[in-house]
Amino acid sequence: MSEMRKWMRVIALIGVIGVVAASCGSDEEAAGGFKQCEAGETDGDLAFFNWSEYMDPDLITAFQDEFGVTVTEDFYPSNEEMFAKISHGGTGYDMIVPSDYMISILISEALIQPVQKDVVPNRANIAEKFADPPFDPGNEYTSPYQWGTTGIGIDLGVTGTDIPRTWGLLFDADIAEQYGLSDKISLLDDPRETVGAALKYLGYSLNSTSADELAEAEAVIADAVSRVAAFDSDQYSELVVAGETIVGHGYSGNFLWDFEEGESEYTYFVPDEGGTVWVDGMAVLADAPHPCTAFAFMNFLLDAHNGAQLTNYNWYASPNAASEQYIDAEVLENPIIYPTDMSLLEFIEDTGDFEIEYTDALSRARS
Repeated sequence: MSEMRKWMRVIALIGVIGVVAASCGSDEEAAGGFKQCEAGETDGDLAFFNWSEYMDPDLITAFQDEFGVTVTEDFYPSNEEMFAKISHGGTGYDMIVPSDYMISILISEALIQPVQKDVVPNRANIAEKFADPPFDPGNEYTSPYQWGTTGIGIDLGVTGTDIPRTWGLLFDADIAEQYGLSDKISLLDDPRETVGAALKYLGYSLNSTSADELAEAEAVIADAVSRVAAFDSDQYSELVVAGETIVGHGYSGNFLWDFEEGESEYTYFVPDEGGTVWVDGMAVLADAPHPCTAFAFMNFLLDAHNGAQLTNYNWYASPNAASEQYIDAEVLENPIIYPTDMSLLEFIEDTGDFEIEYTDALSRARS
């Protein structure tokens, strides 16, 4: 374990120990040191830390009206920035929405608490294929939120429809010149996704722990930097629609959502070299000030109708089996949202101490 990760673990454990010490003797506390909740109980307003454009504001309004609380939502552009924010503790946030590989890191660093399953009965709605994920066996610490893919969105009105379906649209100078992409490319501001895309372009696993392969990926990104208009994990799809970029690296639902507002012809795809499939989960922080409200919100979002409303809003696939009958047909039958061929897709996995190498590689490539 690296010194940085050792230090983060110590800080996280100190925070958990503080929670335990403060709660000694209270009937509300379990042996693990976490406040125990009743079904439907709230214990204050909810501070929600989430990805941008990922939550239907009408669902937040409905939750506030039903439970008589206020929800404040803040946003982060990457798992790494979210981790850096919460790893010191004391943020005041109650619930976060980390991705698969980050969930395993958060568990190992004792930064999230186990799900109180008795107060989240709608977990019964979770589809079987999401019930026992490798990054959180048995979903002991999280409940799945949404899933999707990471790939390329492009303005075909500019490039024409006869384009190669390759990561080379982002990383190959000749392809950029051929289709007029120079200075019109955006990459995600996310080490695992962007370095992972370069690794897939080179024919490697996006979970590679080879220093040589990572160095090749870093060189590919560094070469592309002069052609990149932005490293952006928030407005990448809006940039394409606004004509500020032609091609962007990003998440399936955001592209589809914003392409509906555009006046050109667009498409999204996972390149032929393969890409990322991801699952985001709902987690309650170990030092959440209002854990009962957070678990009530988790259960609310796992309701069949609410789960469908979320997918109909953000156009990401739902892990909620009970929701499918309420999801709009145009969403449920869209192969971009619900891909039929998963053979070239990989989950991003926690690479342990090697994680920092991805962050450093992207930082060096951009400098």
